[in-house]
Amino acid sequence: SRERETIPEDITLQADSWEIIEGLKIGQSNVQRPDKHEGFMLKKRKWPLKGWHKRFFVLDNGILKYSKSPIDIQKGKLHGSIDVGLSVMSIKKRARRIDLDTEEHIYHLKVKSQDIFDAWVSKLRHHRLYRQNEIVRSPRDATMRTFPPSAAIDSPQPTPAVVNEVKPTAPSNSSTSSLPASYSNGQSKVVAWLQESEEMDKCAEELARCQSNLTELSRLLQSLEILQRTQSAPNFTDMQVPLSASMSPVRLHSSNPNLCAELVDFQPPVSHLTDSVECASDYIKLQEEFCIIAQKVHSLLKSAFNTVAIEKEKIKQILSDQEQPDQSAQINSLRKSLSQALSQNAELRTRLNRIHSESVLTEQVVSVNIISTPDEVMGIPLTQQASNESRLSMSESVSEFFDAQEVLLSASSSENEGSDDESYVSDVSDNISEDNASVTDNVSRQMANGDFAGSAFRNGRRSCLSAPCPDTSNINLWNILRNNIGKDLSKVSMPVELNEPLNTLQRMCEELEYSELLDKAAETEDPFERMVLVAAFAVSGYSSTYYRAGSKPFNPLLGETYECIREDKGFCFFSEQVSHHPPVSACHCESKNFTFWQDVRWKNKFWGKSMEILPIGSVNLMIPRFGDQYEWNKVTTCVHNILSGRRWIEHYGEITIRNIKSSACLCKLTFVKGNYWSSNVNEVQGFVMDQEGKVIHRLFGKWHEGLYCGVPPSAKCIWRPGSMPTDYELYYGFTRFAIELNELCPELKDALPRTDARFRPDQRYLEEGNLEMASSEKQRIEDMQRARRKWNEENNIKHEPRFFKKVVDANHRERWVSNNTYWELRKNPGFINMESTVTLW
Repeated sequence: SRERETIPEDITLQADSWEIIEGLKIGQSNVQRPDKHEGFMLKKRKWPLKGWHKRFFVLDNGILKYSKSPIDIQKGKLHGSIDVGLSVMSIKKRARRIDLDTEEHIYHLKVKSQDIFDAWVSKLRHHRLYRQNEIVRSPRDATMRTFPPSAAIDSPQPTPAVVNEVKPTAPSNSSTSSLPASYSNGQSKVVAWLQESEEMDKCAEELARCQSNLTELSRLLQSLEILQRTQSAPNFTDMQVPLSASMSPVRLHSSNPNLCAELVDFQPPVSHLTDSVECASDYIKLQEEFCIIAQKVHSLLKSAFNTVAIEKEKIKQILSDQEQPDQSAQINSLRKSLSQALSQNAELRTRLNRIHSESVLTEQVVSVNIISTPDEVMGIPLTQQASNESRLSMSESVSEFFDAQEVLLSASSSENEGSDDESYVSDVSDNISEDNASVTDNVSRQMANGDFAGSAFRNGRRSCLSAPCPDTSNINLWNILRNNIGKDLSKVSMPVELNEPLNTLQRMCEELEYSELLDKAAETEDPFERMVLVAAFAVSGYSSTYYRAGSKPFNPLLGETYECIREDKGFCFFSEQVSHHPPVSACHCESKNFTFWQDVRWKNKFWGKSMEILPIGSVNLMIPRFGDQYEWNKVTTCVHNILSGRRWIEHYGEITIRNIKSSACLCKLTFVKGNYWSSNVNEVQGFVMDQEGKVIHRLFGKWHEGLYCGVPPSAKCIWRPGSMPTDYELYYGFTRFAIELNELCPELKDALPRTDARFRPDQRYLEEGNLEMASSEKQRIEDMQRARRKWNEENNIKHEPRFFKKVVDANHRERWVSNNTYWELRKNPGFINMESTVTLW
């Protein structure tokens, strides 16, 4: 009877979890052609829209197309087309959900009826196997017949046949008969030249042939990509998916992951070796054919260029013979305008080059320190004063107006819409502000008196790591992640090679790299300009992630802490892991000009080819001088191509920045979602508006390049990231600021608590390049944490954070804020004189 009771429970657990659908197995062939299947399903709306909408789907020969209705399908008005053979398919039976990950997009589908759901799953399985079998058997034919765009399309694209029919033609003789009689003598010469010239007809024919050859090249490229996707071509027979962060010229697809898992130790029979040789031969033939046609294209373009050059000289000669006064005056006017434009352009280019040269820092430059008395100036080394002056010079340079190449924020209906959420002022926030103000004054006084001297106040910081990042090409990530589709990856143990020698607590400190923006905001009287600087700071926190898609930070242990005192930037920071399930990290930063704190929980979702990182929580900033308290959310982060060598990171979503102490202004920033090849990748658009909804400032830029305020060509650069250190690709893509975060100098060892992340052994071994010790220490530390958690549960002991406390705001949201004890305990009696409450490692 006990077994009978456990069976339904197992079935329920299986139905609640995501199941990945296997693809074509080795040796499986002769898949029968499936029948066409169609019907309505619910499709999740694409970001930034929410909810589900009903769409009509047609599944034919492994291609899933959809539109609003069957009539639109017949008319060719498609909303999108999905190649299920090149997609990772996963299902959730209880929720009747189907997910298709095409690498560029994740399509979320849902069916209301269980019978219809089972039918769709069965048909999709059959069509997926058939499509994969077709690609393996004849990749070129499959490409020509059914290769669809992977992303959604708005309208049908013209076929190559239609393109070839559009040929440029020279003016015919019949068209010249209707020319007006008022043509001048020079214009009539031009008309006569057009009538008599046969070279333009020849040029048009060559361009038409060139267009045809380009279409053929496009077809060959698709064939080559199909061979690569099916992993049948040379250099792609190794079915282990590399995880190296080095850039590869071709983006690989991992749409059939079970092949990767089953071929690790597989020795193919002779028949399969023969197939591989045939595929290799096809691949070489395609390469040779591609080169031949490319040479033809080059020859045709060169001939067309020569023809245009000859005809250009002819028309220049005709125009030079004209001596009419009115035309000469017009030409002189145009020449004068052109000269002025060239002069202005040269001046703008000179400005831009100067701005770029001054902003690219060859050495670590300290930010402007806030100094209140002349005595403090005398106590600062001359090198630091020189660095401060150079930073001021750079700030003045980037404030110039120049021709910005970024895209303007287009006018939209959302500009005049009011916020859905009403601003609020909570009693908890008031209490926090008062406590922070007193603690900030205390810490600032200690910094001014030199109480932290000898422990963290150092002019020289390290500029490189002791060892480069390890090679991860031998790690088969699919074997680790295949059973975690749609799950939270924060609970999954990963190999230590996939980590970077920083943890999440230190990454939170990294968001303060450009804290000088907040110092500038504290000096700005205008509330709208102050909001612009706060917005630039919110964007700057994402810039360091651009080169970091190849690794992940360590997950902090419960009770782990981190401290960072930066006298050059004028702030003191500490953070703590306050919860383990769910994982919550909290931090607090104090400066003379601002107080910064946040508590964030990260959820990681793996979707087959990409991984989404969903932040839950808010960021808070207080500027005491003006009584401002800003609050904003974080956007979603997605790492694409997670299973192949060319991974890239993307941030998308909307950030809303509110001053909860004043409703004078509001800022909205949109991180635009794109794809790797689109022109708007990493783009940020936004605006600052007053309480009536009127736009005061427009913001645009890219989160890894800079943020601008205004409209081109008079846009003002608000922020630009510093240059990367030498060989940053070999050292985890770390910025100069990130390299300094885990440094442990002798004078810090006695000042830090034993729970500080700098003492974590697995992280330290990874930084030093000792992978064997890092892996064993990571396993030991995780086992210790599991044992502590089990012991606490058995003894009904609840973990209490040491430096943070939980509060509930007016909206009944739980938040973690500083209990204002860290810096006092650090000073008296000192962490070295205190007994540690828990041993983390």
